[in-house]
Amino acid sequence: MKKIYRNTLLLATLAVVAATYTSCKVSIPNGATAVKPFNKDKYLGTWYEIARMDFKFEKNLKNVTATYSKNDDGSIRVDNKGYDMVKNKWKQSIGKAKFVKGNDEARLKVSFFGPFYAGYNVIEIDKDYQYALIAGNNLDYLWILSRTKHIPDAVKADYLKKANDLGYQTKDLVWTIQD
Repeated sequence: MKKIYRNTLLLATLAVVAATYTSCKVSIPNGATAVKPFNKDKYLGTWYEIARMDFKFEKNLKNVTATYSKNDDGSIRVDNKGYDMVKNKWKQSIGKAKFVKGNDEARLKVSFFGPFYAGYNVIEIDKDYQYALIAGNNLDYLWILSRTKHIPDAVKADYLKKANDLGYQTKDLVWTIQD
């Protein structure tokens, strides 16, 4: 009986270690490259979500913003907010982002749930840090962000072309209502 208990405990421990390792691994879609050099301080502040690939945590949200600020430990505080049009209430998620490599490359990992991280890769940004194209770990996650509630048509077209070239199904993008 002791041997079965010990083996079960060992297998459970190995499973937890493997799940933790896998959950902390972040990536960038094939063919995409993160912005380098990247200026973290210029990126901080509030961004409006213009479009996204929809997923359960943002379903039915409008007026979505992401506000980034410095944490004391050098990581970045992520404050995502949006209004749920079905439940008629605001939804907020607070998380933290850390650079995957150096802080001059826009490859970050973001966590809203303890040790579980997802890729957050700024793959396009204008020189004034007003518009950004963000890729997640894979082709299921993509965001277009702006410092204002609207984005110029030329920037939109450029970002959509880049996303299409990488293999994103941009026809599936949800265009966020900002009112």
